[in-house]
Amino acid sequence: MKKSSKIYVAGHRGLVGSAIVQNLKSKGYHNIVHKTHSELDLTNGDEVAQFFSDEKPEYVILAAAKVGGIVANNTYRADFIYENLMIQNNVIHQSYLNGVKKLLFLGSTCIYPKTCPQPMKEDYLLTGILEYTNEPYAIAKIAGIKMCESYNLQYGTNFISVMPTNLYGPNDNFDLEKSHVLPALIRKMYLGKLWSSGLKNDLLADLNLTDIQEAETHLNNFGITKTAVEIWGSGNPMREFLWSEDMADACVFLMENRDFTDTFPKNSKEIRNTHINIGTGEDISIKDLAYLVKDIVGYEGELMFNTEKPDGTLKKLTDVSKLKSLGWKHKVDLKTGIQKLYQWYLLNHG
Repeated sequence: MKKSSKIYVAGHRGLVGSAIVQNLKSKGYHNIVHKTHSELDLTNGDEVAQFFSDEKPEYVILAAAKVGGIVANNTYRADFIYENLMIQNNVIHQSYLNGVKKLLFLGSTCIYPKTCPQPMKEDYLLTGILEYTNEPYAIAKIAGIKMCESYNLQYGTNFISVMPTNLYGPNDNFDLEKSHVLPALIRKMYLGKLWSSGLKNDLLADLNLTDIQEAETHLNNFGITKTAVEIWGSGNPMREFLWSEDMADACVFLMENRDFTDTFPKNSKEIRNTHINIGTGEDISIKDLAYLVKDIVGYEGELMFNTEKPDGTLKKLTDVSKLKSLGWKHKVDLKTGIQKLYQWYLLNHG
């Protein structure tokens, strides 16, 4: 890519998209195109076709998606599969029709089987049953991988798929119902800290409420009391976490330095599993993560693990040897990342 190349970042307001835009700008790219959802509905084929016809981007980074945690994935199953398939289909197809030089499609490591061998290699895709709670989302992302592969093989396009592990960082979603585990833990413990410390004004400001009894009811609904914070599940599942700015750096590195032909062995008779895992190759139990967050936030109450709630997959660790062989490795360790995210939350929400 040239510094003047027109680059379209879909999903520029999200956790990954915003980090990618910042990374591109920091490296001197100055012709970046992005649209809000109100300006461009990516599930609308006519709107997407018109956008590509008007803008003619040379490079596309597809970070737009409907995302959420276990509750959201399991509750809004139809929304997750429909919206993600439509977004992918429209953007990938229009990238082909309009001669985009390279596209980067972002998926998720939930594409792998529920009982996948650990660590998860790219070759383990489609070797077993998916985790039920996020099956619709995972199927959509698998379809995106196969769409990129298929367009490359049939049309000679240069579309790359990357599968990040659990991400966290600036512009994360801290909604108590829909957020992923790490930002949820940070916010829950911060609210628990305010509640147990009697800092009612700060508590009401964070919740955007004016009545303390209403606030107490709201907190109780999410397992937050004056003395304890509830954590879903046993705490035993192991999870891997990657700082979103590291993820963005990996994406830009691949856009600058690698092509589809670098993602599979040159003597392959069948070209498949060309996607690239992006992660740290290191994991931590949810219980240990919760106590690490507790220490960083300074919450002094109890942590109550609700074993009646689902754990999800017990272990999800990526094998990142393919990514390392392509020349990239993460920089931010988990403790440093959590400290940075907590400070970001305090500056932007607290």
